[in-house]
Amino acid sequence: MTGILDSFGRSINYLRISVTDRCNLRCLYCMPPEGVPQMPHSEILSYEEIRTVVRAATELGICKIRLTGGEPLVRAELPKLIRMLSQVEGIEELSLTTNGTFLKKYALELKQAGVSRVNVSLDTLKPDKFRCITRLGELKTVLEGIEAAKEVGFDPVKINTVIMQGINDDEILDFAKMPYEYGWHVRFIELMPFKGAAEFVPSVELRQHISLLGKLEPCPDSIGITGNGPAIYYRLAGAKGTIGFVSPLTETSFCSRCNRMRLTPDGKLRPCLLGEDEVDLKMPLRNNASMNELKCLILKAVASKPEHHHLVGGNVRLVNRKMSQIGG
Repeated sequence: MTGILDSFGRSINYLRISVTDRCNLRCLYCMPPEGVPQMPHSEILSYEEIRTVVRAATELGICKIRLTGGEPLVRAELPKLIRMLSQVEGIEELSLTTNGTFLKKYALELKQAGVSRVNVSLDTLKPDKFRCITRLGELKTVLEGIEAAKEVGFDPVKINTVIMQGINDDEILDFAKMPYEYGWHVRFIELMPFKGAAEFVPSVELRQHISLLGKLEPCPDSIGITGNGPAIYYRLAGAKGTIGFVSPLTETSFCSRCNRMRLTPDGKLRPCLLGEDEVDLKMPLRNNASMNELKCLILKAVASKPEHHHLVGGNVRLVNRKMSQIGG
């Protein structure tokens, strides 16, 4: 078994790395219209520092790396980091989550640099609503990016969709049809209740709504889509693509399957997305910490990983960072 066992017997083998807090969009649930105060570049981990953290993590058993932001593709020369990480022994999967606006430009270079999977965040299929939800950008650019990713050989390309009451909940069936029409692998993600965000739609309601199209059949792990992340996948009869549900707010067993840690742009290792505990890696890195010292800090973070998150009764006071500063 790969990974690091935490205090509750879960195998932690997945590290999400937020390479920047900056983004070219201002999505309703992620940033205020004016954006957030940007971290000084000197406070952001360098590519060399990120590689050092990844080396320490992989030597402990981490084998899956995902790059996120903000929007990771706004960071200069991101393919350089990908090439650096793809050479680290022990990485079995190097993936990327993006808003898709730069994907047409970089898809081939990302593939050649070593990215194995791409997830695209997309919450509407309507151009006017895209502008409303993101406050910037054009839907056409993202759709072209998805096609470009498929053309260069990314398979699967997963689409992350957050359904919000009164905003895009009229498009549930539109997204559910995309696995039929275009072979998309759509994942519906329950909206985290950050302050100022819209109201989420429970996954059970989404499944009930989608059942109007037909019966949702569970997907076996053997199809190569499901992986070992938080989504539970289904397929509608006749569809090439799949439909997944990520249900952190309503699925009681959600946290029991958690296999991940998160590294913020400024070098803080977070055991839980919705907790406040962080272990600082930046200062030790810049004080020439040894590889063993870094490993001890990573193990400390894993040991402090809670059994479950603490969202009770819509409590949103626990998170002191915006989503763009955590990496989702």
